[in-house]
Amino acid sequence: MSSPSKRREMDLMKLMMSDYKVEMVNDGMQEFYVEFNGPKDSPYHGGVWKIRVELPDAYPYKSPSIGFINKIYHPNVDEMCGSVCLDVINQTWSPMFDLVNVFEVFLPQLLLYPNPSDPLNGEAAALMMRDRTSYEQRVKEYCEKYAKPEDIGAAPEEKSSDEELSEDEYAASDDEEIAGKADP
Repeated sequence: MSSPSKRREMDLMKLMMSDYKVEMVNDGMQEFYVEFNGPKDSPYHGGVWKIRVELPDAYPYKSPSIGFINKIYHPNVDEMCGSVCLDVINQTWSPMFDLVNVFEVFLPQLLLYPNPSDPLNGEAAALMMRDRTSYEQRVKEYCEKYAKPEDIGAAPEEKSSDEELSEDEYAASDDEEIAGKADP
């Protein structure tokens, strides 16, 4: 069955030829990162995220696995691991969809129209339902702290052959960087 692998190749090439920066994890075409910008007219505008995409062997018949590498404050995204609760991707995926749809339709829709009644981040969902203005302010704070263009270029999760920082070292350096920028 070479059809799924040809389709994977074609969808990946289509994504690479679009406006998205794609970074392969290894020689295979099953795992890669995509640079994703927050949609206009949303509190996520101006934020840039590194999205991890894993294509299952059965792609396109089975949906890709999608996760945010840098932090995002959103009711439907797990704050600790970045996994996305997205019905269209996880439950209603169809082989008619491709990778460009994920980044041009599904993820922007997720950020524009969060679903607080099906949360992975209960605190974000509760704040959104209780006080929309405070929720949007918190989203903007997260964008400023974790989703600047320079944040994704230097993210240690890039899985280079010689990972220099451990997770603890990264957390410490991240905190120092934020503390240094907090005092104007």
